[in-house]
Amino acid sequence: KVELVESGGGSVQAGGSLTLSCAVSVYFNSGNCVGWFRQGPGKEREGVAGLYTIYSSSTGNPYYADSVKGRFTISKDNAKKTVYLQMNNLKPEDTAMYFCAAHYAAAGCGIWSEYNYWGQGTQVTVSS
Repeated sequence: KVELVESGGGSVQAGGSLTLSCAVSVYFNSGNCVGWFRQGPGKEREGVAGLYTIYSSSTGNPYYADSVKGRFTISKDNAKKTVYLQMNNLKPEDTAMYFCAAHYAAAGCGIWSEYNYWGQGTQVTVSS
């Protein structure tokens, strides 16, 4: 069973930064995708960023939603089995519950519908 535990959420003013962390209980030898999703008030859940854990680099061939490109960076520390989401220049519309998720399918890490393991979420609130 794969377990994902998020941390690092909080409240910040617009323009500020936060870093979320996701501790992953299992890395498969064949690799898996770990990603971040968010669900804002009254909105559907959307994929934000995803990466492959199998690559040795810290960024793992990342995928990003257009809404966060240039502001958010996903990275990983394989030794710690932890995936991070660095969020810069935060905007009030980034306010949401952020979830860490994983999948082990052959589909790419930008195929948001493939993610089937979920953490409990961490709240991010950005004030104007």
